[in-house]
Parts: sequence; structure tokens; C-alpha cells
Amino acid sequence: MEPRILEVRKNVLHKNDELARELRARFLSEGTLTVNLVSSPGAGKTTLLRRTLAELRSRGVAVAALVGDLATDNDARRLAESGAPARQINTDGCCHLDAAMVARHLAEWSPGRIDILFIENVGNLVCTASYDLGESLRAVLLSTTEGEDKPLKYPKLFNSADVAVITKMDLAAACEFDRAAARRNILSVRPGMRILETSARTGEGLEEWLRFLEEGRAGLAGGPGTTGG
Repeated sequence: MEPRILEVRKNVLHKNDELARELRARFLSEGTLTVNLVSSPGAGKTTLLRRTLAELRSRGVAVAALVGDLATDNDARRLAESGAPARQINTDGCCHLDAAMVARHLAEWSPGRIDILFIENVGNLVCTASYDLGESLRAVLLSTTEGEDKPLKYPKLFNSADVAVITKMDLAAACEFDRAAARRNILSVRPGMRILETSARTGEGLEEWLRFLEEGRAGLAGGPGTTGG
């Protein structure tokens, strides 16, 4: 017999996965690319996303963002500076978002037509790997200030993602960031994974990131599963 705590966890994840499938089907039917951003705290998710939202809006793409945190609406207010609709999800101590939180906040929100919905997850490299939010793409961020070995320490998260985005490249030299080692570590966990190098401050790598997102939107036309979901 399985320990009861394991049985309960399986039931929770099963329920989450069912709701996530419903969300994904809804997003696809509406032509919305949904991108789940995961990373450790301080990796630069909000800064990269704020610039991404502004750049995409300037190109006529309808974007919106849900952002999760344990408390405060600071990140939603920062993202709203881009001009895009942004809504905060406070998890009240929970270290990750789940599909029910996303569904509940979408039901209470009317941001209008959305071409790309970004979900900025709570900063956490463990629990976020286990919870499908109905996204089509999962992007894991790794900042140059964190060092190079995060992929080896948290392989499940990197293995569950569709793309790795190295952030804060403008600080790489100051931090003595070993770019080759970081790329080698990522690829050892997820061979063939696409790796982007970015700096939200200088704009380095931003065009490649935006092209990746456009490719994701184009993949929606091929139906479920064509964008990694």
C-alpha cells in the first residue's frame, strides 16, 4: 500500500493535470500562445517580461500577463508599466502556481483578446516543475549572477522546459560567468535544448527571444502539441 501522503499528492497532481488540459484546449481554441516563465527568485523574470510586453505591444501583438507571488502586487504593477494588462496572483504562502489559480483569475479578469499570455510563476526551482498550468511553452530562466550549475542541481525543471533563457548577460563578465559551462550543463540535462542569451537592460538577445515567441504563435496553427504542450 502506498503511503497516504504519496496517494494524496498523486490525486492533487492528477486533478491539476486535468484542469491544465482544459485550459490548454481553451487557449488553443482562442489562438492564444501561453508561456509559463519559471526560475529561481531574482533571475530577472519580471524585468525581461516587462520589456518583452512593451516590445510585443509596439509590434501590434496583444499580450497580457498573470504573475504569481507569495504576497504583494509589486510585480503586476511593474509589468503594467509596459501598457499591457497584468494581474497579480497572490498564493498566500504557496511556493508555486497551479492550474486552479490560473483558471480562477482568468474567470475574474477581462483583458480582451490575447495573442500571447505570459504566466510568471513564483520564483522556485522545485515545485514549479510539477504543475502544468495549461501552457504551450515553458521557459526556464537562469541568470548569470546565479552561477552555472543550477541545471545540474535542479534537472527536473530544466528537463520540463522548452527553452532555457540565460538572463543578465550584461553582468556576465563582472560575475565571471562561465558561459560555456552553463550551456554544457543545460545540454547535459536536456540535450538539444534551445538556449537564448539575453539582457533586458541592453537588449542583447531580445530579438532572438521575440522570434522564438513568434515561432510559438505560428506553431499554434498546427494544433495541440506543436509548440511543446
